[in-house]
Amino acid sequence: MKIVLVNKFYYPRGGDCIHVIQLKKLLEKNGHQVYVFSMDYKQNIKLVEDEYWPTFVDFSANSFNSIVKKVIRPFGASEVIKKWKYFITHFKPDVVHLHNIHSQISPIVAKISIEKKIPVVWTLHDYKLICPSYLMLRNNRPCDLCITNQFSVVKNRCIKNNFAASLLGFFEIKKWNKRKLQDYTSTFIAPSVFLKNQMVKGGFRESSIMHLCNFYPEEKVIPFTKKKIDDFILYVGRISKEKGVELLLRAMQQFPDKKLKIIGDGPICSLLKDTYSDSRNVEFLGFQSWEIIQEQLSTARFLVVPSEWYENNPLSVIEALVLGTPILGAKIGGIPELISEGKNGFCFKPGNLEDLVSGINKMFFSSFDRAKISFDAQEKFSSERYYEKIVQVYKQAINRVK
Repeated sequence: MKIVLVNKFYYPRGGDCIHVIQLKKLLEKNGHQVYVFSMDYKQNIKLVEDEYWPTFVDFSANSFNSIVKKVIRPFGASEVIKKWKYFITHFKPDVVHLHNIHSQISPIVAKISIEKKIPVVWTLHDYKLICPSYLMLRNNRPCDLCITNQFSVVKNRCIKNNFAASLLGFFEIKKWNKRKLQDYTSTFIAPSVFLKNQMVKGGFRESSIMHLCNFYPEEKVIPFTKKKIDDFILYVGRISKEKGVELLLRAMQQFPDKKLKIIGDGPICSLLKDTYSDSRNVEFLGFQSWEIIQEQLSTARFLVVPSEWYENNPLSVIEALVLGTPILGAKIGGIPELISEGKNGFCFKPGNLEDLVSGINKMFFSSFDRAKISFDAQEKFSSERYYEKIVQVYKQAINRVK
C-alpha cells in the first residue's frame, strides 16, 4: 500500500511529530511505501520527497509580504495546491493520512485528494476542528464556548489576545466547516474518548470518528527490570501556564524533604526558575535526550501530570506507564482514561492545590506493582495492535471511494 502522511512539521518537535515519525517506521517495517508531505522548514528531517514541500510561513513576522502569506495560507494557498497536486500525481498514493495540518498546509489537501478519488484519514492531535485556537482555553482556563458559538473566539480574542488573529481563526473554521471536512474525510481518529466526545458535541457525526489510542514503538520497549527507585517526583513536558507546573511548584513547598525534577522548557520556564529559586527541593533539568528521560522515568517515584487544559493522549504518560512508573494526573481531558485508580496511579482535581497536595501524599503512601504497570501498558499501547487497526481503517477508506 502507498501511504502519504501529512504533518506541517517533521522532526521530534512535539507529540504529533513524534507520532508521525514513529508511524512512518511502523508502516515501512510492515512492507508499505510511505511518503511524507510537510513544509520546507530548516529543522525538518530531510527526505527524497521534500522537493515537493511548500515553503514555511513565519506567523511571527510582520512585513507586508509575511502578513499577506499569513492571511492566505490557512485557506489553501496556490503554492500548497500546486505542490500537493504534483506530489500525489508523482507518488500516486492509495490513501492520505492527515495529522497536524492547519495554518501551514490546510485542509485543501483533503479536498484535492477526495476529488482525485484518493481516500483521506485524519488523526486529530488537538481541538482545532471545533476550536479556532486549538486548545479550548480562554484566559488560561478550559473553555467550550466555541463548540456552540464559534464567534466567541473573536469576542474573547482567544488567539494571541489579538482581534485580527482571532478574526482570521474564525474565518478559517468557517471556511473549513464540519460539513466540508466530513465530506473530505473517510474517518477521523481520536486518540482519546474525551476528544471524540468533544467532536460529537461540536456537530461531527459520531460514526465518522474512531477512538484509537496512540502507540508506543516496539524498538523503544525494553524488558522491565527492577531498578532502585529514587525518592523523587518527575515532571516531563512543556513549561507553560496551561500545563499546571506553577501549581506543582506551589505544592512542593509543602514537601521540603521531597525532590521534584522538571524536564522540559517553555515560555514561563525562566519566570518559574526565578520565582522559585529558593526552593532547594526543585531541579530544572531543561530539554533532555530520550535516553536521559527514560532513565529518569524508570527511577522516579512517580510522574506528575498537573495539566489545567484538556490534554488529549499525553505521550509522557504512555512513556512512563510502559516503563512501569505510576502517574499522578489531573482529572481533565484524556488523562483519566489512562489511569486506573490505585493500580497505576491516582487522579486529582485540576487546578486544585489542596487536592494535588493530598494526591502527592497518597502516592508516597501507596505501593504499586511496577512490573504489572509496565506489562499492561505494553499490551495497551502495542504497536502491533495499533498497526492492525490503522491498516483496517485504510482499507475501509479505500473501499468507500471505489
